[in-house]
Amino acid sequence: MVRLINLPKFEDPRGNLSFIEENKHIPFKIERTYWIYDVPGGQTRGGHAFKHQQEFIVALSGSFDVVVDDGKTKQIFSLNRSYYGLYIPVGMWRQMENFSTNSLALVLASTDFDENDYIRDYNQFVISRL
Repeated sequence: MVRLINLPKFEDPRGNLSFIEENKHIPFKIERTYWIYDVPGGQTRGGHAFKHQQEFIVALSGSFDVVVDDGKTKQIFSLNRSYYGLYIPVGMWRQMENFSTNSLALVLASTDFDENDYIRDYNQFVISRL
């Protein structure tokens, strides 16, 4: 189930600290980490689903929306704090949009990169969900 997950947050006058531990804060082992940045105004990222990969997305800086779609219902999650993130299980269409200036999206993935794991055609995705 797609859900927001709060991360540990240690407040300190010198600056706050948060962290993520695999199989503790997120329900999978981290195999790959990547980040998205310098997204021009009006652009979107993602626009695909995965057959096997789970993801956890955190807005480390700035803000953006993640549109998650199960083939029947769409939900929009606004990410704008670095102490929580969005867990996306296998088989969900997702697209990131409305990036603020200087936003930085951190994505933790449960698999290594595999082009064959992607579903990039929305109609094929919807049919596979039936």
